[in-house]
Amino acid sequence: MEVSQHWRLNGQRYQLQGEQCEHCGASIFPPRDVCPDCAEPAQEVYTFSGNGTVYSYTTVFDAPEGYEEQAPYHVALIKLDEGPMLTAQLTDMDGDPEIGMPVEMVTRKLRTDGDDGMIVYGYKFRKSEFPVR
Repeated sequence: MEVSQHWRLNGQRYQLQGEQCEHCGASIFPPRDVCPDCAEPAQEVYTFSGNGTVYSYTTVFDAPEGYEEQAPYHVALIKLDEGPMLTAQLTDMDGDPEIGMPVEMVTRKLRTDGDDGMIVYGYKFRKSEFPVR
């Protein structure tokens, strides 16, 4: 990943920034130029709470290149409290996740890129002990 791309994606990676459509009120993640619900321009920045629930999950045993040391790990489809769904790795797990389990976003190391060793951080989700609903 290029350094410029890394900085451009900071809001999405560290704060779950998306957009909210000023026409229909839809919450959008990741950000897009056009609202997927009403097809109108959607450029109002919106920061999601980071709270959600596990909609579905799987366990990765044969990890792709660069992630071998993390295997096995869980990847989940997370339904954010504000509506959108996203895919993310689950972290800090004691045992298997459960569908419907409340989760919260945390920032964690994703990988180390290239010969220069740039560490890339991003969002993962962990079980929420105190779900805010």
